[in-house]
Amino acid sequence: MKLNCKNQIFPVILQEDETGGYVVTNPAVEGCYSQGKTVEEALKNIKEATELCLEEAHNRSEEIKSKNISLHLINLQNKYA
Repeated sequence: MKLNCKNQIFPVILQEDETGGYVVTNPAVEGCYSQGKTVEEALKNIKEATELCLEEAHNRSEEIKSKNISLHLINLQNKYA
């Protein structure tokens, strides 16, 4: 499926970095990641990084395909508490 980037919503993964700040990844776009000192900065940066990754692929005339991403939550019933 070809990716329509206009008004597209992307899932991102935000993780606190052990050295401080946050690392954020856009799993729908290969190689798209960023970081920031705060959550807000990291999210702003991944938005910019996603736009740049998509623009670069467009400029190289690459077809951008979306990855099938789904989010699942699991509940561990305090087995190890």
